[in-house]
Amino acid sequence: METTTGVTSPTAQGESRPYTSRLSGLYRLPLEERIALVASVAGLDAAEVAVMTGQGTEALERANASIENALGVVRLPLGIGTNLIVNGRDVLVPMAIEEPSVVAGLSNGALLVRETGGVQASADASEMIGQIQIYDLDDPVAARARLVEHRDALLALANGTMPGMVSRGGGARDLQVRLIETAMGTMLVTHLTVDVCDAMGANVVNSATEALAPECERLTGGHAGLRVLSNLATRRLARATCRVPAARLASDGLEAEQAARAFLAAQALADADPYRAATHNKGIMNGIDAVALATGNDWRAIEAGAHAWAARSGAYQPLSTWVRDPDGDLVGNIALPLAVGTQGGAVRAHAGAPVALKIMRVRHARELAEIMAAVGLVQNLAALRALATEGIQRGHMRLHARQVALAAGADGPEVYDLAERLVTWGTMSLSRAQALLKELRGE
Repeated sequence: METTTGVTSPTAQGESRPYTSRLSGLYRLPLEERIALVASVAGLDAAEVAVMTGQGTEALERANASIENALGVVRLPLGIGTNLIVNGRDVLVPMAIEEPSVVAGLSNGALLVRETGGVQASADASEMIGQIQIYDLDDPVAARARLVEHRDALLALANGTMPGMVSRGGGARDLQVRLIETAMGTMLVTHLTVDVCDAMGANVVNSATEALAPECERLTGGHAGLRVLSNLATRRLARATCRVPAARLASDGLEAEQAARAFLAAQALADADPYRAATHNKGIMNGIDAVALATGNDWRAIEAGAHAWAARSGAYQPLSTWVRDPDGDLVGNIALPLAVGTQGGAVRAHAGAPVALKIMRVRHARELAEIMAAVGLVQNLAALRALATEGIQRGHMRLHARQVALAAGADGPEVYDLAERLVTWGTMSLSRAQALLKELRGE
């Protein structure tokens, strides 16, 4: 077994270790030791460990204060993706998700690209677009010209709604006006671009568009309809790239060259077929959504933006691409809108978000977006490798068996014993699991 920082055993609570994402064999440790090891590497104190593990978080009170008609809290397992290097630094990745193969897939995929330097990623400035719809116009072209003429005044009005954002270096950056033909005639759509710094940005952008709407009505003589943020954050793209030696794709019974061809054939199908592209992209979003949930970000907005971006050409396309370089290695690239934040009420209302960000050692939204793009690309690598070399079921079966064992009523050590029996049987049905559990218990 490889020996690296944080491999063999955890340290006592409170003792710190050098930060690394290379925690080989983490999944083999008992739960308490695993928590202690991650806490020691990430530098978590006792209160932060309690938040991470769901103890003493006053979750019900927070839920009641956050939403209408609160009844409780739905919890998801929180796992740690390991082995990831982004822009030359190790990153431990908190992931909130119920599917075990996602966490395992990220860790395995990250290990495949670790020897080539990991993932290189970049992100645009945190600029969001707010839309103001104007309709019932007598002369749409003249109305557009008046809004363009008053651009600077409208930007100043928008900045007046966000003094705190402006003081932090953000604020309204641009105003563009589009003419759009609709079933109700020609409409104007004003795009207000706002640098939201380290926030997700929905609240500040929505407030600014609300403030501008009456002035837009006055200038155009039309009626202001929708005034709201767009989740197609085309000015807030994140990108990632990595390289995989073809030899690393080999598996039992499949040589490297065969594996590489199968891998590229999977990419070719996604390029040509939206039915495959949808599943290709779902695998990418498995990882991105899990990080978004762990960090208190709006995964629904991220999903909407990602799929709209995938269809921007008029045909639904994969978010990532894989090609072969002159050396025969596989090179992957991904680009998608990622409107995420590390500050703001929505993030801070989630008690676990600051802990998750601390585990990743993330301070700024652009850095978080880079990591999430890297996670999506590596997740895609792991899924395509599994599909192309061994089939998805073989890799999923052992991980899924524990979930079936829990559903059958297994408890404690029974879960692992029953899971092994299910894998041996090769059947993941609940009825088979219940029968095997009775046998295991001698009933």
